Amino acid sequence: ALGENVKQSNWGNNPNRFPQSRGGVEQAFDFWFTRALEYEKEKSTNKNFRKDLRLETMLEILKSNRFITCHSYVQSEINMLMDVADRFDFRVQTFTHILEGYKVADKMKKHGANASTFSDWWAYKEEVREAIPYNAALLLQAGVNVAINSDDAEMARRLNQEAGKAVKYGNVPQEEAWKMVTLNPAKMLQIDHKVGSIEPGKDADLVLWTDNPLSIYATVDKTFVDGILYFDAAQQQRKDQMVKDEKNRIIQKMLFSEDAGKGNTQSAEKKQRILYHCDTLEGEEHESHSH
Repeated sequence: ALGENVKQSNWGNNPNRFPQSRGGVEQAFDFWFTRALEYEKEKSTNKNFRKDLRLETMLEILKSNRFITCHSYVQSEINMLMDVADRFDFRVQTFTHILEGYKVADKMKKHGANASTFSDWWAYKEEVREAIPYNAALLLQAGVNVAINSDDAEMARRLNQEAGKAVKYGNVPQEEAWKMVTLNPAKMLQIDHKVGSIEPGKDADLVLWTDNPLSIYATVDKTFVDGILYFDAAQQQRKDQMVKDEKNRIIQKMLFSEDAGKGNTQSAEKKQRILYHCDTLEGEEHESHSH
């Protein structure tokens, strides 16, 4: 990650932690990649070297055996990490959020980075002050592989509609917009040989929609996983009615039971669940109090 999530200078609980500046974030990356190269040299010269799993991971990044995804927002920091990657001769696989990506789209294309962005989130913190809804379209126009993502648990269920916003903002062709939530992210994860498009030899994971899937009116008709029907809207409607009828039967039985007249019943206690976002600070302790 880059920026405020790393330095935490405005909200962290530990005043002595490092880094606490954006320059410090770059220094931390430089330090650990340098340490990884020193560790590699030690491995080749000292048979009694002490194995360090953190440095093993850093080496996997340097050797392109592990591909990184980077939480990012601001132009200067996106440039910074690409510069660090160039110095150490590796590639940033994907910048996520990347809300100022439109400013550095040409550099990202040259570097070979992918972009996974929000469709139209902005103004929820300082780092997204200059975010625009045309970000995905401009990145695509520059030749960058673009996907639409979400940190929101509810919105993540409706990425088809998020992709539709790319048509509204920037006149992205519908097929290209649809790729932003199907084939393009599969390429970023390097699993496009298995999923992401309907082709012979790929996994038979399919969704059939009632309308153009980019439309807000589209609902899921059928869902297949590995060719097996897991969801059928008509079947689900029958199940929902069965549950509704059974619930009503139980309620009626409770209302007219002997205990009901004696006052031996109590109301159900509702527990409120918290939806966690990338900037949620509350923990389990807070959650239990809110119940």
